[in-house]
Amino acid sequence: MKKSFFATLIFFVAFLLNTSGILAQSNWPKVTTLANGGSVTIYQPQPESYVNNKIVGRCALSVKQTEGAEPVFGAMFFEATVSTERDSRMATLESLKVTNLKFPGVDDITKMNNVIAAIEGAAGKSKLEISIDQLVATINKESGTKSSDNLKNDPPKIIYTNKPSSLILIDGEPKIQKDKDLDAERVINTPYLIFKEGAQWNLYTGGLWYKSASVAEGWTPNSSLSTKLKSVDERIKKQEKEDNGGKAITATPERTEIIVSTEPAELVQTKGEPEYKSIEGTSLLYVSNSTNDLFKDINSQKTFVLIAGRWYQAPGFNGPWTYIQSNQLPADFAKIPEGSEKDGVLASVAGTTAAEEAKIDAEIPQTAKVDRNSAKTDVKYDGNPKFEPIEGTNMELATNSTTTVIKSNGKYFAVDNGIWFESTSPKGPWRVSAERPGEVDEIPPSSPAYNTKYVYIYETTPQYVYVGYTPGYMGSYIYGPTVVYGTGYYYTPWYGAYYYPRPCTWGFGFSYNPWTGWSMNFGFNVGFMHFGFGYGRGYYGGGWFGPPMYRPPYRPPYYGGGYYGNRGPVFINNGDININRGNQVNPNINHRENIYNNKPGVATRDVDRSKPGTRPAPSTRPANPANPSRPSTQPARDINRDNNVFSDREGNAYRKDDKGNWNQRDNQSRDWKPANPGNIDRNNDLNRASQQRDRGATRQNNYQQSRPAPRSTAPSRPVTRPARTGGGQRH
Repeated sequence: MKKSFFATLIFFVAFLLNTSGILAQSNWPKVTTLANGGSVTIYQPQPESYVNNKIVGRCALSVKQTEGAEPVFGAMFFEATVSTERDSRMATLESLKVTNLKFPGVDDITKMNNVIAAIEGAAGKSKLEISIDQLVATINKESGTKSSDNLKNDPPKIIYTNKPSSLILIDGEPKIQKDKDLDAERVINTPYLIFKEGAQWNLYTGGLWYKSASVAEGWTPNSSLSTKLKSVDERIKKQEKEDNGGKAITATPERTEIIVSTEPAELVQTKGEPEYKSIEGTSLLYVSNSTNDLFKDINSQKTFVLIAGRWYQAPGFNGPWTYIQSNQLPADFAKIPEGSEKDGVLASVAGTTAAEEAKIDAEIPQTAKVDRNSAKTDVKYDGNPKFEPIEGTNMELATNSTTTVIKSNGKYFAVDNGIWFESTSPKGPWRVSAERPGEVDEIPPSSPAYNTKYVYIYETTPQYVYVGYTPGYMGSYIYGPTVVYGTGYYYTPWYGAYYYPRPCTWGFGFSYNPWTGWSMNFGFNVGFMHFGFGYGRGYYGGGWFGPPMYRPPYRPPYYGGGYYGNRGPVFINNGDININRGNQVNPNINHRENIYNNKPGVATRDVDRSKPGTRPAPSTRPANPANPSRPSTQPARDINRDNNVFSDREGNAYRKDDKGNWNQRDNQSRDWKPANPGNIDRNNDLNRASQQRDRGATRQNNYQQSRPAPRSTAPSRPVTRPARTGGGQRH
């Protein structure tokens, strides 16, 4: 091999690793054109393992020394830190360390070591971008996942109805206090607006008002509003319009039955008597006139429902319901076809590819760089700080604060918006912490502080702390072979001068999809914007005790599955469920997969999110260690060719043709030759990598299709909810 090949390779990799943004697209492969007409092609990375935010993998490379030369193929092996932006579902492989380069047919190891040494210094500035969907689909599923233990799976009270109904949750018996803003008594321990005028109780939900003489029952539609109710209604509608990007909500609300529950409950409903459809290739039927995931197994005649990622079975819709592990379901659940109407449940069926991908996704963090000097928190208490022991640890938890405050070894740690802070006093002052409490991983799910164990500190410098949180912080937990929402435990709220609610699992029909995680399912009403919830110091909605930080998206009932596989078009109004086509409420209003956005002193993927519009400036000239005056190369570009080149662990390059046949590159003859079947058999990961790459492309394509159209309106207002309790304080 000529020496010029190594010079070309050194130049290319140094250029690749020093040029910001040249690989900042998610399509593969990429081509960089060199100044002499040659080029280098980098193929999609093949991850081998993923632990915390560190990834190890390899990628195939091909180098053309001149414009007309035949390419030489090999592999680059790397380790990298993963920086993510879950709102856009993109990941950047940063601090790339090249651990090896292999070009079969190149025998001069000394020269190869020189290549590696030459690029090590530039590796710290690397930026190699890949979509999270590609990453999830291609990470080795056998690399190991961490399962949460001892979650609570007892069924909540499951209420079935065949009439359009709304479930009104109250956190225990109604707590009634005088609301100064309303100048009225109101129920404070509910996310719904319930207040009294004279002898009449008033409820706002689903865009409509209801009235009753009792909080617990007897609710009927109220079409004759008093002067006071009209004033409150105007303020609510104004806030709904603001939350909807300045657009009035045009959907016509639907009157429903009102069902009140003072204990954890879930509402399961059909529109009329249940109507069944068969699932091809199985003995399963699903209920087509319901937004719930309801099934009947013909063989056992049992009814199954999926709620918050957990399966429950019963002889019929009215129960009694019992928990069934996902690996104990009838075998036909795993045979539900991808791309079908009910494929969304596959993420909750043990052993399916969708379930394995959901577990991988649950371990990919949202990361951020926190400035020690400018990131702040303000911890408030209802009176003097009060602490109680955290079971199984020597730590204590503040009970009368909206922020998670933990006392450990004489120090105080607070978790606010996915960042650890510390202080020598429970009242501060607080500074960004470079460590977590030593026993944080021992916090049991019975504690309201359980989700803080999923907030991590990765690295520190004198100026910055690099942090991240996995979906567990937002309530998504790996539980055995699948993911579930919430711990299943009921946490007692704080009652004092203020009401501080706690996270909950039940009551909102949480269902999983591979892109936004957990979404609410409100049944047959018109959607999230009309439900009148309060978020911190919002309008007249009550304290929100749902998931941490930002409210999750509402799952519109017209979304009929097809999450996986080659998805066809998504139809609005499938004939079974009548949905007003004028209801164009964005299901992602105020939803954040990245709660670091717009936080002072916090940057994700090296962009300061507190300063809209800021982006890192791309490098205009690549570094050239051999000749600094040499003209720059052309930026890497996506090319219109199949992303079908892979490398094995020996650095050999393989290509899969349209017929599924494997060919191996011979660098000496510069030709593709039929691969030895024995080599393919020994490299089973090649077939797996090919299948996973195709699946990742499908996932990414489906995600792009599912995204709502860009909005030109002003961004939604930030939500000031606390990270742990999920609700604003209320007198």
